[in-house]
Formats: sequence, structure tokens, C-alpha cells
Amino acid sequence: MRESDIPLIHKYIGGVLKNIDSVPVCIGGINDHVHILCPLPKTMALSEFVRAIKSNSSRWIKTMDSYYNGFEWQTGYGAFSVSPSVKEKTIQYISTQAEHHKKQTFKDEYLAFLKAYNIDYDPNYVFSD
Repeated sequence: MRESDIPLIHKYIGGVLKNIDSVPVCIGGINDHVHILCPLPKTMALSEFVRAIKSNSSRWIKTMDSYYNGFEWQTGYGAFSVSPSVKEKTIQYISTQAEHHKKQTFKDEYLAFLKAYNIDYDPNYVFSD
């Protein structure tokens, strides 16, 4: 994604969330990923929720400019619950993605997160479609 388009894309994703009965608390990220803090609607499975966000935003992104004609989100995703006690810390983290990733790549951070929380994963499938 072009850096100048990221705020527009995040705003659009916020609209998608509202349309599927969620509330965007915080949306942030950089050119290679997005973080979304929001409640999961009670009537949707997580996979359906992510599919709705990806398909709607992808379709719209492609209309922004010919630069995005081949745009697609990666197949996978990560979803984690957030305790109310760390909500503000999570908002701060999401809001400062550009600064944060000057020090550590998203890939390195994500793998460290999985390791720190003992989340099993297959390295052959993380970050590949």
C-alpha cells in the first residue's frame, strides 16, 4: 500500500466494521499489515468476520487507483482477544505502528509474539499463502 492511502483504507475498514455490527475502537498499521481493535459481532464467526472485512475492503481498494489492480490480502490472519485491562495499551500500540516498525519488522514481531505466548504454528505456513 502507498503510505498516503493508508489512512483512507483504515477509515474504509472502519465503515465496513460498522456495516457488520461491530464498533471500530482503533485501526492502524503500515503498508504490509493492519491491526483492528473491535468487538466481534455476536452473530458472526471469526472467519466470516475477517472474510467480510477483507473482501469488502479489497474490492474498494482496487477502485482507488490502477496501482491497486492486483491487490489482495494474504489468506491468513491472526486474531487475539484483548482484556479490558490492556485496552488502552493496545490502542497505543496500534496507533504507533509506523514508529514501532522502524525498530522491528512485523514478521519478526509476530513470530516473537507467537513464541512468547506459546502459540503453536507451522513455520511453513506463517506469512505464505
